[in-house]
Amino acid sequence: MHETDLAALVPRFYEQVRRDALIGPVFDGAIDDWDTHLEKLMAFWSSVMLTSGRYKGNPVAAHAKHLATITPAMFDRWLDIWAEVTDQILPPAAAQALQTKAGRIAESLKLALYFRLPPATGMPISMRDSSQTGQHSD
Repeated sequence: MHETDLAALVPRFYEQVRRDALIGPVFDGAIDDWDTHLEKLMAFWSSVMLTSGRYKGNPVAAHAKHLATITPAMFDRWLDIWAEVTDQILPPAAAQALQTKAGRIAESLKLALYFRLPPATGMPISMRDSSQTGQHSD
């Protein structure tokens, strides 16, 4: 995989994203300057796949700003389009590598954005309500 592959992939992929009925409106509402955004995304994928170090940013924070308008299902739709486009324009090994990496990143983002542990009680398990542990604290 090379920078030229990413330069072909990223704009074509986001062209499809913008046409999608589910996620297109979210992206169009969130992105003001598509040229700048595409450059940032090419830098991101270059850093992830080619270890170029070009990306300087925080993907969790970037997505958290739009938490009110995105759902976990939208990540799945994004991955579906990603798989379609990578399969269309890249050699199979490169497409698979990008799909695998994107799946891991999407899962990490979903966990960071939507998964919250209950607050810690500060009490040892034996002191907690026995209905939670199945044990009695006698």
